[in-house]
Amino acid sequence: VQLQASGGGKVQPGGSLRISCAESGIAVDDYAIGWFREAPGKEREGVSCISISDGGTYYAKSVRGRFTISRDYAKNTVNLQMNSLKPEDTGVYYCAATLFGAPESLCTGYGPGIDYRGQGTQVTVSS
Repeated sequence: VQLQASGGGKVQPGGSLRISCAESGIAVDDYAIGWFREAPGKEREGVSCISISDGGTYYAKSVRGRFTISRDYAKNTVNLQMNSLKPEDTGVYYCAATLFGAPESLCTGYGPGIDYRGQGTQVTVSS
């Protein structure tokens, strides 16, 4: 299984950025993929997660209304469109997957746990 994040970079506050997770090798149809972020001095946060089987989504309170997660079934990618970015959105973003788990359980950690994790991409929001 491979999860490869891309699309990070530096953007000014209020700007937008789109990051993508290319996934391959997951052999079941029922799984969830999510975006997590880590920053120095902060706990890991499950930002947004999506069910591959039914498209259900979950968003952390800190990003609701600003971020949108989506699945491109043709390209096997999970994308995170991030708008109205704030300095506190800065961090390393990585994608992870859980088999047979729901998006909320993946993002919040109250569930089966992460089965696969990819490398991260840096997102910096700064003027």
